[in-house]
Amino acid sequence: MLQKNPAVPLATSVTFTLNGQPVVGSSDETILETADRLGVEIPRLCYMEGMRADGNCRTCMVEIKGERVLAASCCRYPKDGMEVTTNSARAIASQKMSLELLLADIPETSYTLNSELDLWAKKLEVGKPRFHSRQQPTEDLSHPAMAVHLDACIQCKRCVRACREEQVNDVIGYAFRGGHSKIVFDLDDPMGDSTCVACGECVQACPTGALMPARDVAKIVPEKTVDSVCPYCGVGCQLTYNIKDNTILYVQGKDGPANSSRLCVKGRYGFDYVQHRHRLTKPLIRKKGVPKHKDFAVDPEKWHEVFREATWDEALDFAANGLRDIRDTYGKKALAGFGSAKGTNEEAYLFQKLVRTGFGSNNVDHCTRLCHASSVAALMEGINSGAVSNQVRDVANAEVIFVIGANPSVNHPVAATFIKNAAKAGAKLIVADPRRVELARHADYFLQFNPDTDVALLNALLHVIVEEGLVDDAFIRDRTSGYEALAENVKKFSPEAMAPICGIDAQTIREVARLYATSKGSMILWGMGISQHVHGTDNARCLIALALSTGQIGKPGSGLHPLRGQNNVQGASDSGLIPMFYPDYQRVDTPAARERFEKLWKTELDPNPGLTVVEIMHAAKKREIRGMYIMGENPAMSDPDVDHAREAMAALDHVVVQDIFLTETAYLADVVLPATAWPEKVGTVTNTDRMVQLGRKAIEPPGDAKEDFWLIVQLAKRMGLDWRYEHPRDAFNEMRQCMDSIAGITWERLEEQSSVTYPCVKEGDPGDPVVFIDAFPTATGRGKFVPADLISANERPDAEYPMVLITGRQLEHWHTGSMTRRASALDYIEPEPVASVHPLDLEALGVPAGTTLTIASRRGEISLYARADDGMPRGAVFVPFCYYEAAANKLTNPVLDPFGKIPEFKYCAVKVTAGGETPERMSFGGGALLADAMKSASQ
Repeated sequence: MLQKNPAVPLATSVTFTLNGQPVVGSSDETILETADRLGVEIPRLCYMEGMRADGNCRTCMVEIKGERVLAASCCRYPKDGMEVTTNSARAIASQKMSLELLLADIPETSYTLNSELDLWAKKLEVGKPRFHSRQQPTEDLSHPAMAVHLDACIQCKRCVRACREEQVNDVIGYAFRGGHSKIVFDLDDPMGDSTCVACGECVQACPTGALMPARDVAKIVPEKTVDSVCPYCGVGCQLTYNIKDNTILYVQGKDGPANSSRLCVKGRYGFDYVQHRHRLTKPLIRKKGVPKHKDFAVDPEKWHEVFREATWDEALDFAANGLRDIRDTYGKKALAGFGSAKGTNEEAYLFQKLVRTGFGSNNVDHCTRLCHASSVAALMEGINSGAVSNQVRDVANAEVIFVIGANPSVNHPVAATFIKNAAKAGAKLIVADPRRVELARHADYFLQFNPDTDVALLNALLHVIVEEGLVDDAFIRDRTSGYEALAENVKKFSPEAMAPICGIDAQTIREVARLYATSKGSMILWGMGISQHVHGTDNARCLIALALSTGQIGKPGSGLHPLRGQNNVQGASDSGLIPMFYPDYQRVDTPAARERFEKLWKTELDPNPGLTVVEIMHAAKKREIRGMYIMGENPAMSDPDVDHAREAMAALDHVVVQDIFLTETAYLADVVLPATAWPEKVGTVTNTDRMVQLGRKAIEPPGDAKEDFWLIVQLAKRMGLDWRYEHPRDAFNEMRQCMDSIAGITWERLEEQSSVTYPCVKEGDPGDPVVFIDAFPTATGRGKFVPADLISANERPDAEYPMVLITGRQLEHWHTGSMTRRASALDYIEPEPVASVHPLDLEALGVPAGTTLTIASRRGEISLYARADDGMPRGAVFVPFCYYEAAANKLTNPVLDPFGKIPEFKYCAVKVTAGGETPERMSFGGGALLADAMKSASQ
């Protein structure tokens, strides 16, 4: 265990008098906190639970016997024998005067009604102010998601603390003096022109309506609120939907274990996609004679030119009969299924069970194959567990935080806030990435290594640790195997030899290695920059070796954390939605595991691992796979070399697509089943921290759309399976029988607590936030070192294709964009496809920022807009893969890592030229409609 900071004294009990009554408080609990705990009400405005107390609004003043002046109870701590009065005439007069003075500056408008200031004024019976208002700023409606009404600002600075201390975005400040003082964004810019990332934490913190959701939705009183989980990244933020007339008005952060009420721009403002006009509401069957080919596209506004509406019985029969006929005609291996990491655990479990017992093979996979398959392969090989050892928030206990191949400020924004909090509190932050990501400005060491040289850098770090004797000899002796081979392998990877390869000088490599190895707690977090290479498994092997060689695992603030991408990629993998594992990572080619599931499912199972995502597409092209069931995945956008993937899907005899929109994959479907969006169903998801969390139904689905759970069960019945699941809890209870990691988690406990961490083996167990404390879950209890050598990317730059393509996500858009590009605020902020290039490269190419450029690889080409980014390395270009009109995966290389079978998304050779066709704007309409609304509001 890490030692508690000796500078922080242990809390002791304090006995004092509160309003004449003896009470017991704590030395680390303020008077206000003690009063709240005991039900004694004290007004407050600048104070907000979870934030540092500021004491500047002066509405929480209390009287302390023997002291000349009143004290701000939010930042005053009690002492033994202290006599505190909250309701004396003097204290009440002060509280009321502060409220009256603040009210004098606040206009009586719709956005200030029922604010915290209003509510406290009513409670203390403060009437109309006797004072004149000072001159106030005009409103700022420049941002698509947030409105700024500084005439309602009381300068409590909760927004400043939310922005600078919680989210650590450093956008909001407090400027000028006296009567001219005010809140500013950056250098007093309009909010919409500032560097604001629209996390909305300031809106959630504001007590008066000075900062509020745009378009006046906050003025509408919701009929109900529903607590749930965010549907985007793997952080698993809990949130609260505010609902009226079956419409989500706005979203607030909930105090969940993964987020402490924090959200990002997607979680807070990316929700109105559920009400988009493109939602599928009726089952659709492809019209006879409508051809399929790789370039086939459907205008969502004109879907009827390709599909016809059908009844549910007709559509389900047609879907199931087509799959069953292929199975019975061509054999069980002629079918495959792609499940979804955005569905629930119960849906993932039933989906893979349907493929294995109804289709008859293990040809089932999902997007983990495209994000962290190599990480899982290395982790299973090294420590026999694909899950994280420590939760994200455990960075607060780390002395050193090593973030490599990840951009959490974009991909996991709330997780990034906790990393930034830890860095501000004194932890040493090391950031390593070919791009200078936003987190780098908080780093003690930023290692901008050359693309494709991860192993060179990591083996150089290991070389220093081994050669300088920085290893943990006892840990290696007692808890690992294979160290000698690793030590011998890294001899040839000295920092001096690797510096010219990776681009980081030898002295810096040595300093970083010493820092990581000698701290009391070092934690590694990584992302797809590590995994999406042909050597992705080797990259992860090196990270595991760093932890094992130094004993930096199995204790608080010290471990391994591959940041999971989608909201349920961890849970979908746990639930068996991968071709070589049953649920809980039990191998399909292990007789004992197969016998366990044959007994549970009462059927004979295929003993051979199935095909992975890319392998399935190759098999479809060869006509070995003839039918597919695709639920919530969009391989026509997410697969590498998507022209090949689209061509493969077009060659299939029968394609069943289950989704909420007519996605690019659905363009090639024979039958489309309209499913439910996340807020429209019940089920569990498992976040990157191993927290199983309950998502609750908030609204009803549109039209005849049905829950994914119901659709899977209906198809299974029509495939001849005797399934009798009535509710997701039925599937969850079955999962507990075959997944030892969650055996102790009951549905009832999830309904009560919303979140339970696994492993939780027995009912009532608290769950383990830190694992591998005493042993690893291997046969010997030991972790295994696996040496790695230098392997280059499959495709290197040359004279014809001299630059490197890196793909990834944007902050505002998610995965293939099917949801976020239909979310009005998100689409408004980032409406067009862009390529990020170093300014000097743009100058050399003759491409002014904002004009079009064309990127070509050996597989295809796209045209999009140039964005100058001095954080890019020279000779590289970054493209997000969410834009259909400029699909980055037309360019990417489908070559696979030999172990994880993951494609090399993060590296291929391209050429960039000036000009090209202007990208045709997709007609999703969310951002355009919002732009019109903002224009009207400003007139």
